[in-house]
Amino acid sequence: METRIALVGIIVEDLQASDALNKILHDFANYIVGRMGVPYPKKEVSIISVIIDAPSDVISSLSGKLGMVKGLNVKVQYSKK
Repeated sequence: METRIALVGIIVEDLQASDALNKILHDFANYIVGRMGVPYPKKEVSIISVIIDAPSDVISSLSGKLGMVKGLNVKVQYSKK
């Protein structure tokens, strides 16, 4: 199956959402290439970038599950290749 590279940008606006976020990311660990998180205490948020290499339906599933978690703001950017 053909895969795509995508960048999943996550802003954690409620730290109570961290447990749900980590569980979902763990469920998709086989597709995750890398992850970087930066806390931003001044604005009381954390920003997380997740690089994923997966079929389009898996990327959509991940972003959909993350998007349903209250306290997370999620956007996906796809590679053109």
